[in-house]
Formats: sequence, structure tokens, C-alpha cells
Amino acid sequence: MHFITIWTFKPEQSKDAIERFKATGAMPPEGVTMLARWHDVAGNRGFAISECDDAVAASKWCHEWSDLLTFEVIPVLSDEQLGAVLAG
Repeated sequence: MHFITIWTFKPEQSKDAIERFKATGAMPPEGVTMLARWHDVAGNRGFAISECDDAVAASKWCHEWSDLLTFEVIPVLSDEQLGAVLAG
């Protein structure tokens, strides 16, 4: 499965989030492959595309940061996958 993850800094936690990111690189846990990651130019939120077979692993990644960030995680389909859905 592929996921688009959008995170936003909790305003009172931005300094701590930046320090943790610099120290850890915010890499995903085992079982999750991060395909791409971007940060908005204001530095208040970011976006990642990841792939994993287990939504629990994707949830663990968010949980590791939930004290500092808020998340929206969106499971997505490729054009080919949607085509299979539409074909019935």
C-alpha cells in the first residue's frame, strides 16, 4: 500500500521537532519504505509518500512523532490500481 502523510508542527513544539529531526533524520520504522519527502517553504508542515504492506507499521511512524506533530495519513491508489477497481 502507498500512503501520503501530511504532518504539521504543533506550534509550541516546533523547536523540539526540529532538534529531533536533525538528530534522527526521521526515518521510518522497519517495514515502511519512504519513497519521497518534502517540506513546505515556511517550515510548518511536510509531506511524505511511503509504501508498506502493514498499516500498523505506518501508524508506528506517526506515533513516534505524535508528541510533536499532528498527522493526516491518506491511503492512495496508483492509476493502475484504480483502473482495476473501475474495471470491476
